[in-house]
Parts: sequence; structure tokens; C-alpha cells
Amino acid sequence: MPDATDSKGHMMRDLRPSMQHDDPPQGVVDEVRAARSELAGPFLRSLPGAQATVLGRLWGAFAREPLPGITRRRRAGGTVTVFLEDGGRLVGDAACAERFAEAPSGFAVETPAGPVSDPVRLLATLGLCTPASRTLGAELANSVANLALARAAADDRPLVVRDSVDAEQAVVDGHPQHPCCRTRTGMSAAEVLAYAPEHRPVIDVPLLAVPACRWQEAGAWPRELRDGDTVLVPLHPWQSEHVRPRFEGLSLSGRSVRARPLMSLRTLAPLGALPNCHVKTSLDVQVTNYRRTIAPAEVADGPVLSDLVAAVVDKSGHADRLSVLRELGGGAVRVGGQPCPSLAAMVRESADRYTGPGEIAVPLTAVYATDAALIAGDPVGWLGEFAELVLPPALTLLSMGVALEAHGQNTLMVLRQGRPVRVLYRDLDGVRVSGRRLAACGFELPPLAGSRAGEDVFALRAKLFGALLSGVFGELVAVLARRRGADPDALWAVVAGVAREVFGALRAEDGDEEAFFAATWPLKATTAMRLAATPGKAQWVAVPNPVTAHRGSTRAAVRR
Repeated sequence: MPDATDSKGHMMRDLRPSMQHDDPPQGVVDEVRAARSELAGPFLRSLPGAQATVLGRLWGAFAREPLPGITRRRRAGGTVTVFLEDGGRLVGDAACAERFAEAPSGFAVETPAGPVSDPVRLLATLGLCTPASRTLGAELANSVANLALARAAADDRPLVVRDSVDAEQAVVDGHPQHPCCRTRTGMSAAEVLAYAPEHRPVIDVPLLAVPACRWQEAGAWPRELRDGDTVLVPLHPWQSEHVRPRFEGLSLSGRSVRARPLMSLRTLAPLGALPNCHVKTSLDVQVTNYRRTIAPAEVADGPVLSDLVAAVVDKSGHADRLSVLRELGGGAVRVGGQPCPSLAAMVRESADRYTGPGEIAVPLTAVYATDAALIAGDPVGWLGEFAELVLPPALTLLSMGVALEAHGQNTLMVLRQGRPVRVLYRDLDGVRVSGRRLAACGFELPPLAGSRAGEDVFALRAKLFGALLSGVFGELVAVLARRRGADPDALWAVVAGVAREVFGALRAEDGDEEAFFAATWPLKATTAMRLAATPGKAQWVAVPNPVTAHRGSTRAAVRR
């Protein structure tokens, strides 16, 4: 990528180190020093810990995911041995391969060539020479550098959570399981500091002036973002600088909106404009598994799915526990007569619509990221309260034909004095629906532009179970055990007890209860996805189900 200048005129390069990674390339250090000189020292000190964290997550993928180049694994005596197709072996700590483990600084994996502490060199032991493996190597290096930068900036900042955006920006380490937890492929260090939520910036979002004849709209676009026959489209400033110049005949309006970035980087909370709304912008930047543009099908289906899911929630009888942050409107600029994913935006309800005095909405990953500092009370009782809020609506919706992708970023918990009082769900793009199950409950499946509808029962359950159970509850149990000293077995018993009661009121023939209490749960195989020829296609791996042993135990949940 060609050199660019930051807002102060410094020459900046893309934060993508070369393939030699044990020590950071001098260019990266120089870039950090040019962008924020006071962070250069903390950045260098944070690199070993960041490298260990990314290595640990990659080692976990080596230990459980269907990766090319690996033939089998063996666990014994506190170690995992991974056998490679070329006859080599990798040996590493089994504890560091566990999900949500904290790999210590200096963690290394033994390889035939000696110990390896760098995730890119560990990836190279698979012997892959594919475009996907080379891309993943660059993403891992980018993740290490950005994670070190995030930790360096956070070291001198106290944790202050005054509102919901503060809670989102308190997630310093990003995705709690993915080795590409802080990948921002395409952004320089200066741009990461300027735009990434972990650095807590306030940014100016330019409004693109789009003639109505070139605007393809869904739902209700806000009146505040219209000027006569011109549509004003929020354009992420990175997108405005790097992508907009590729398209002719489009100009900025000269107006902008001040906003704070949320966890997803490209979703923004406006300040003083569009009250109770968030804006999702297109961003041609690779973050974890995907380049964050907005597909035309996502724009078209957002308002329709919002209406459907909200109606199903109402009929489920659990609207007091779960609210859907509706996608109110969206659109994309037509380029060559077709909606352009790089020039699209959506407006959705913010959590502020559903919080009252003394309440704060917190993404569930923020509970993990802040070492459970945001919650109060006995951990077993607290998890029981949360389970009673989220499992009845989530499992009931599944039985009715709506599977929420309720992972830690999409699922928010409303807290009052540290106690959960209700749950919010956002981002309808991840929802999967079954026309057959919906019809059995009196709903007609609306026409959808995307591929969210289907009758594959595994895909339906995996969407919810892989996000909420393997993901969210796994995070919460891990942090409550590590930081609050709770017994994981007691925590999972609470989850099992609440689920058993919910299933008692649902149709037994659906088979969802058997899947919930089966020996394994699905977990998204994120590293395998990055190495695949089609990296955006979901892959799953089975992980042990911790509630299986509690299927018949006495209910331990704490009632609200």
C-alpha cells in the first residue's frame, strides 16, 4: 500500500510488518513514534505480551480446529502434541490452548526447529504456500502490532465507564478467542489511533452528498440526513480518504457528524445528532474474519428482519426480557446501476432507547474484557440472573424459527447497580430463520434478499449455540472463575437448570433440548475459515459441552 500522510503531515505506512516477526520491524516502531511519540516505549514493552496472546489463541486453533497440514493431536501430562503432515511435531502447554486462557509473556511452542514464540512462525510450520496462508500471516502480524498498541495506550488510562459507549471502548484486547483479535488490515498506526474504539477517539464523519436517483434505500432513512433531493450518507473518514476517490461523480457535502466508534470499529455513536441511533458505515478494512463493507442484501433485509424478529419476540412472551435494536433504514450508492457495498450505510436504534435512569447497556464481551469489574454480587447468583434473562427468549425464539447470533458483541446486558435487568440484541445480519418453524407459530417468512432463511437444523442451532453458549457463557464462566473465584461446575449447573426449565415449556419434538445437552457444542473455527479458499464461509468444530453432566441435576438458578 502506498505511503500516506496523517493529519499532522507525518509520512505513515500501512501497519503490516514483513514476514520476520520475532522483533518488530523498525518501520512499525518509527510509525508509532511519529504518530504518538509517548507510546513508542510502552508499545515496545507491550509487544511480548501481545505476541504471547495471539500465539496462545493460534495454538488453541492448532489444538482443536480442522487445519490443513495437521494429521492428529494428543493430550497428555499437561501438554498438547500436534502431528504434522510432514512428520514433524509441535508440543505446547495444554492450558494455553484452552479457550479464554491467558498465555503468559514468553509463551512458546516447541517445533522441530526449536521453540517458537511468534505466531507467524508457528503458522509457517504447517507448510502451507497458499494465498490464504500468506494473508493470514500478515493478519497475525498486524494483530500483534495493534494489540500491543492498544495495551500501550490503555496502560496509563484508568477504567472509567460512564455510559454504554465507554463500556464498548473498554474492550482493549478485542475478540476474546480469535488470533486476529486486533487485525485492522489497511490502516496505518496513525489511523488505528485516530479511529479504533480501544483508543477512545471522537471522530468527524463526513456526509457524502448523493443524488436521490443514485440512492437505493430500504426502510426509513432519517430526515436529518436529507437535504431536498440529496441524500446525506455518513461515510467513515478512512473510507472517505481511501475509497471514495475511486468513484467518479461523488462529492462530500461539506457537513459532518461528530461520533464515537463502537466495538465493531465501523459502527458509530453520533454526538448531538440522530438521537438514540447508531450508524453502521462501510469500511474496506479487514477485521477478524471479514472486510467490513455492507452487502446490498444486508441493507435490504435489515428493516424487514427487524419487524419479523420483533414480532416473534412479542409473541414469545419474553419482550420484558429481550429487546431488539431495530435497523430503521439503510441504503447504498448505485455505481454502474448497482448498489455499492463500499458506499453503504445503515441506521439502527441505540441501546439508549432501552435504558432508564441509573442503567447502562454493556456488550457481554466487555464483562470479560474488564475482568468482571462492571458487575456486582455473588457470581453464581449473578450468572443465574443473567441466564434467566437471556435463555428463555433465545431458546424460545429458536423453537419458533429465529436463531440469534447472540455473541458477545451483538448481545448487550442492561445493568442497574451491576445487576442484569434485561438483554438487548443488535445486528440482524447474523440472524438465521426457518420458514417451517415460523409457519408453525403463525408467521409467514417475508421475502429476503440474503441467504438467512433455511431448514438446515444444524445451521440453525449452530448460529445460536456457537455464539451464546460456546461464546458468551464460555466467556462469562471463564472470567467469573478466574477473577471471582467461582466454581465453574456450579456456574454451568445454573445455566443447565435455567435451560431445563425453558425446554419444559417448549415443543419436545424440535430436538433443540437434546442438542443443548449433547456431549458437544459447536464453536466457529475462525482460523480454519481464514485458511480456506472461501474464507468467509462459516466452519464449525465440536467442543466439550459443560452442561451435559447437569442435565438431571437440581435447579440451582437464582430467581430474579
